[in-house]
Amino acid sequence: MQAIERRTLGETDAVVTKLGFGSAGIGDLNEALKEDQVQQILQAAWDGGIRYFDTSPFYGHGKSEHRMGHFLRQQPRSEFVISTKVGRVFRTQDKTLPPHRKPSSFVGALPFEFAYDYSYDGIMRSYEDSLQRLSLPSIDLLLIHDLDFRFHKTEALVTAYLAQLATSGWRALEELRSSGAIKGVGAGINEVGMIPRFLDLVDLDFFLVALYYNLLDQDMLKEDLPRCAEAGVGIVGGAIFASGILASGPVAGAYYDYAPATPEILEKTRRIEAVCRRHDTPLAAAAMQFPLAHPLVAAIIPGAIRPEQVGKNLQLLRHPIPAQLWTDLKDEGLLAANAPTPA
Repeated sequence: MQAIERRTLGETDAVVTKLGFGSAGIGDLNEALKEDQVQQILQAAWDGGIRYFDTSPFYGHGKSEHRMGHFLRQQPRSEFVISTKVGRVFRTQDKTLPPHRKPSSFVGALPFEFAYDYSYDGIMRSYEDSLQRLSLPSIDLLLIHDLDFRFHKTEALVTAYLAQLATSGWRALEELRSSGAIKGVGAGINEVGMIPRFLDLVDLDFFLVALYYNLLDQDMLKEDLPRCAEAGVGIVGGAIFASGILASGPVAGAYYDYAPATPEILEKTRRIEAVCRRHDTPLAAAAMQFPLAHPLVAAIIPGAIRPEQVGKNLQLLRHPIPAQLWTDLKDEGLLAANAPTPA
């Protein structure tokens, strides 16, 4: 096993491998996986040196946490870092009512439904439920999950949930952090502009940036990431393949931002891929290594739904990329001029 570099996340005591493992896929996102297949995937990640694992109660409505916990509870607790999320409380479905679950991308989701809850009681309930699903004595990092417009749609609802967090739920997170039960508190971010709102509201340690800081989009360099730098806040990079296209390339049916890529995104990806080919570099390797060059980014967390995909990610992480590739991308206007790039 070749060791993976470890980095400190922001100003916390959490030291993570710069390549982590994102677990939406093992919650049966878009495809139902067999139990033995999931354990093989996690074993491949462990054998490859990955020691940072991220999950959420939302992924498979508890299934991802169950599966990850089954694997991790058999490993030495001191050797890995795990993060999970709060903001939803799950309950059994009411069998006296007609089925009313909305269609879910988690095709094998467990038969539980949820309510959003960013209150003190809701966050404590979510944290304790996660401990039990994971079968672990502790969780290292907690993230406020999906408090944004992608999920709550309107300014009124986002504002109401932010107020619930600030006046009630934050007390739970601060209690857990100050007592040493967890090492840090973060927030998962799906869009530009939410980071400043969170930083103006509560004392966060890090953000998990799901989109808008990747090889196709660096909008967060304008305000969001400078605000993080001022506050000493760390970053974990999620969705580094922009939900698909930076792994698949600009093929028919490629996805960007969880929807079919537009002609403009397809064309920009073609141009980036052409530069990569000139330098004998896979597009996916450039996509993986680019965000890690930012001094705030401690880790990236691509997932996998096949054991061999874990090995592929490790190869992409270590693929040599000439410095001229990044220069060419900037010269052709395909990368922000102020974007940090790998040495």
